[in-house]
Amino acid sequence: MHRQAAPTREAFDLVWTHCRIVWSVASQLITASEAGVDTDLVRAGCLLHDIGVYRLAPSDAYVRHGVLGAELLAELGLPEVLCRFCSHHTGVGITAADVTQQGLPMPVADYLAETPEERIVMYADKFHSKSTPPSFVTSDTFVTSVARFGPDKPARFSALASEFGQPNLTPLVREFGHSVR
Repeated sequence: MHRQAAPTREAFDLVWTHCRIVWSVASQLITASEAGVDTDLVRAGCLLHDIGVYRLAPSDAYVRHGVLGAELLAELGLPEVLCRFCSHHTGVGITAADVTQQGLPMPVADYLAETPEERIVMYADKFHSKSTPPSFVTSDTFVTSVARFGPDKPARFSALASEFGQPNLTPLVREFGHSVR
């Protein structure tokens, strides 16, 4: 699906690598926390969560990638349980109030991870950025970054950290060669 959706080889390489890294982080968290999750569902969620990035127009706000990904998967006939990984992984969750107050270019709705599988995918995603160049992200760096979106956001991240623990980024840094910020 990624190869078919990607507009360029570079876009494919960036997004597919990121999705594989998110799965590596989630896999590590599942093992360490002994979280009672459907591992196959988490793997699928990790590998699909950012597929909407390929549909972003140059003028689109990045925050739209989740909604666009959910639309793409629905068009392909995938079940809602998979579509939700796209639309419910951004930040530490987006509320209808966030959409309205921040003027986000997406339908007014709650985009909150609800199941343990959705929460672990959302959480694992926070430890890697597709920035230029791509990099791994520490918890402290993410908390500082997400605080600008509201005082409740760092607390949401802390709750996820309590639920799933902290990943060991060192082997992933070695494997993928991305820096840590």
